[in-house]
Amino acid sequence: MHDIADLERRGVVGVFLASEVFADAARMQGEALGFPAPFVLVPHPVQDRTDEELRAVADDAYAAVVAAVTAPGSTPAS
Repeated sequence: MHDIADLERRGVVGVFLASEVFADAARMQGEALGFPAPFVLVPHPVQDRTDEELRAVADDAYAAVVAAVTAPGSTPAS
């Protein structure tokens, strides 16, 4: 979250991925930083997945990631 917030302040649009069990933590950390960073949730757990399973998770998340970085308001203010 800190990295995405820093990039956004520098004018780089970003989004981070989090395991779905960390959704509340992601929201709270964004609020604490004063930065509601866009994020995409993926199925938990992530560790111990095979390469094939991770590719499937990435394929499933792709559209949400693109939507998050292209949504109105996703471009940092100049």
